[in-house]
This record gives sequence, C-alpha cells and structure tokens, in this order.
Amino acid sequence: MMNKKPQSSPAATSRRRFLRHSTLGAMALTIIPRHVLGGRGYVAPSDKITLGFIGTGKQSGGLGRRFLEIPECQMVAACDVFEGKLQRFQKQVNAHYAEANGAGSYDGCQGYKEYEALIARDDLDAVIVCLPDHWHAPVAIAAMAAGKDVYCEKPMAHTVAEGRAMVNATRKYDRVFQTGSMQRSWDDFRQAVELVRNGYLGELTSVKVNVGDPAVTDDLPDESTPAGLDWDRWLGPAPQRGYSAVLAPPLSDDGWPMWRRYAEYGGGILSDWGAHMFDIAQWGLGMDESGPVEFIPPTEAGATRGLRMVYANGVEMTHEDFGRGWAVQFNGTEGKIEVSRSFLESDIPGLVERTIGDSEIRVYKSTDHYRDWLDAIRNRTRPICDVEVGHRSASVCNLANIAYQLKRPLRWNPKKEKFKGDKEANGLLVKTYRQPYGL
Repeated sequence: MMNKKPQSSPAATSRRRFLRHSTLGAMALTIIPRHVLGGRGYVAPSDKITLGFIGTGKQSGGLGRRFLEIPECQMVAACDVFEGKLQRFQKQVNAHYAEANGAGSYDGCQGYKEYEALIARDDLDAVIVCLPDHWHAPVAIAAMAAGKDVYCEKPMAHTVAEGRAMVNATRKYDRVFQTGSMQRSWDDFRQAVELVRNGYLGELTSVKVNVGDPAVTDDLPDESTPAGLDWDRWLGPAPQRGYSAVLAPPLSDDGWPMWRRYAEYGGGILSDWGAHMFDIAQWGLGMDESGPVEFIPPTEAGATRGLRMVYANGVEMTHEDFGRGWAVQFNGTEGKIEVSRSFLESDIPGLVERTIGDSEIRVYKSTDHYRDWLDAIRNRTRPICDVEVGHRSASVCNLANIAYQLKRPLRWNPKKEKFKGDKEANGLLVKTYRQPYGL
C-alpha cells in the first residue's frame, strides 16, 4: 500500500513561498550589467568589434589612435611589409591596452607581413586599409571576400574600374564599407552642405575647389633598400623599380611619404586632397551617385590648375586656387559660401550661423567618422561615406587626372562610367597589374 504524502500546514506553506520569493529577489538583485562590473566605459570582450590594421606607416599614427580611443572595439592584429614600422605600431597598441587595463604588459596585437594571413583570422570582424592607393582595391576586396567589414583610407580607389569593383564586392559580400573622407563627419562641412542644399545661396551656379597638382610619372632614382622592408611586396601591383625613400621613408624619417605624388601609386595631391574637397563639392551638389559629364582642361602648356568640370544640370566645378588654401567655394545667385578645415564663411550676413530647421533638407549626420562605421557594423547599415560615395568622389579625382594628362576635352557618362567616343581615355580607366599582384 502506497504511503500518502504528508500534508503541509498553512504556516509551512507560507514560509516556503516567502523563502522562494526572497531567494528570487536576491538573485535578481545580483544580476549586474557587465558595464557596471567593469566600471564606467567598460565593454565586455565578447561585445567588442575586433579590428585588424593593414598598413602601419605615417597615417596609421593618428588613425590608429582614433580607434584605440573607442572602447567598443579592440585592435587585435596589424600588418605591414616594413618590419620596423609594424613593430612600432604594435608597441603603441599594446602599450595603450596595457595602460587602459591597468596591466603591467599586454601583447594582444599580433603582427603579420602578409595581409592574406591577417584576413584569414576567424576572430576578426573588420579591417582598416591604410595603404598607398595602388593597394586599396586588392586588399579591400580580398578582405570583404573573407567576410570582413572595411574602413578604407581615401582616395578610395586608384582607378575608376577599381572603384566600381570595390562597390560590387561590398554589395556581393554584404559588407559595411566606410571611406576615410572624414570631413563629412565635421560640423562646418555639414552646415555648408545643408545651406547649399536648402537654396540659401539662391540658384547654384558654380563651385570652385582648390587642392594640389595632378599626378606625375615616377622618375625617382633607385636607392639601397632598408633592412626589414620587403620592397617587392610594397610595390605589389605597381611596376617594378628600385627602392626610393621618397616613396617609403625609413624609420628615421617621420615626414609624409610622397608616393601620393606619383601616378603609379597615387593620384597626385589633386587626388590626395581632392578626395576630401571634391567629396564635399559632390555632397553639396547632391551628386553622391553621379558626377560631371564634361572635363575641359586648360590650354596652357604645363598647367596644373584650371580644369573645368560640368554637371548635367549646368553647374560648373573648377579646379582653381581662389586664395583660401585647400577649400571649397559654392557660388549662387544670392551669394557664396567658402569652407575648409579652418573656416566656414559667407558674404551673406548671418548665414553660416543659421539653424537648419527640421522640415528643411537634412543630410546624414555623423559627428564621429570612426564610431559611425562601428555603429553601421553593429546595425548592418550603410555609414556616412559608403563605398558608392567614396567611389564617386575618387572618380572625380581619377577623371581629372586623365583630363590633365590627355589635355583635351572629354565627355563622360556617369551612369555607364565610360568616356564618349574616346578609346584612349577609356583605356586609362583601368591599369595593368604586375603579377602575381592585383585584382
């Protein structure tokens, strides 16, 4: 015969219910958010976006610090063909994290000479491409094919064909791509653009952009290659030549490398700064998915200013020095706005201080170019300087260089991305890669 379960008294039942509820309450009170456990600004390691930095030369100093200051990401890898520069970058990263974590030492940033090994890491979420322009497309496309999101320095692409290939790869692999034209995340440039877009200058008639000279052909003498530099790998898809300290300065030289001046590796200062200033002009004109339809170079021999670029709506943009340094000038029937990294000015009193209303045209607002990319990675959205934006701004620079080189008017179809009736000009939209490097 089965024994019956003893019945609990009402008092005992009430006590058990009280103890159970009290225990649950105590447990609830001890479930503390991870950011509280780690203190103010703490982000759990599992919540961090892991980054790899590809290219540790001059630009990596400032750009690297921008990302090191953001606790929501972690720099876990770096890559460079110059061993001394790579080690210097690793030392800076590891010292930063050691101090931030209150540790005596830290060695979590692993170094690589070849980017292929870095992007093969399964624990890597995204990469920062901080290389000379001629390497941007091969590395960025390979990284996206490996499932990594990309932040790529400007100018985004070395040729128009490369830029379109980068756009196609971003969409194919569903990646988040930010171009490093960070002026779009600066208040003055956004204010200038919104004033222009809302018609405060009246009907827009012209834009003047002052940046540096077009690219020239590399004619530098050969020098002895420094120890620790894989020069063949630095050249990569560019033509074979001997080492030059102008192109890749030794560790003892902290100046800006001038590979950017030469057509084999960059696009001249016209591209180097044009990727900033022509980008703002494109933004103000609402041409982020288009560009000029005519390129009319100056007729004077050896001219490095004076190129006219005409949009389909009749607005003319000129590459000229209007006496304000590297800057953009928007001109309308009612006045003008001039903007640079040093000033935002207008000949219309009180205009630049005007508050743009909520019902007016507003552009994408980012106040931090680097966090904007990281936020887009988390949300799987497009950042302020998405790959198409970067491609179109780089295209203006690349096409301007072609016009200066050929010294004749060119008609451009922004939709087809081809010159009209000019086989020679269309041949310059692509380049020949030195094997086994390139796309």
